[in-house]
Amino acid sequence: MNDQNDVQPTEGQMDAGELADLEQKLAQAEAQAAEYLDNWRRSVADLSNARKRMQREQEDFVRNASARVLEKLLPVIDDMDRAFEAASTDQADEEWLNGFRMIQRKLQGVLDSEGVTAIPATGQRFDPTLHHAVTHEEAPGLEEGTVVAEVAKGYKLGDRVLRPSMVRVAKGA
Repeated sequence: MNDQNDVQPTEGQMDAGELADLEQKLAQAEAQAAEYLDNWRRSVADLSNARKRMQREQEDFVRNASARVLEKLLPVIDDMDRAFEAASTDQADEEWLNGFRMIQRKLQGVLDSEGVTAIPATGQRFDPTLHHAVTHEEAPGLEEGTVVAEVAKGYKLGDRVLRPSMVRVAKGA
């Protein structure tokens, strides 16, 4: 005779031990799935960060390479400026001189298109990040630390100084 308290599991039913074992396995599987999901999310974030870092490094490389080339053009522009200053007034309309002026305008156009700008100097307050003082001199009427004259132009590429302005600075009495 079967007692009500002595129920045997029938086919398709589990005893409490088997159920606890399955629940434990389910909990382990869920924990492992959560761990895999977390690792996957971290990997996706790492990959995204690596791509961004590589893109920044590539942009920096291109920007630095451009800056080096532009820096090498600056002395050529300086020499052309000095040549035009030295040309006499009777040479002003000569064809060869006009040809060199066209070359100078094209070079200046290249600098402009790349974002290179001249650093203002004369009459400005001396700024050691933008100017390089070659002399300090008496300058009546000017406040100490004011740029009296520019010896050589300075240039910036965006916020980066390609070459500081070479300047003469007013000194105190």
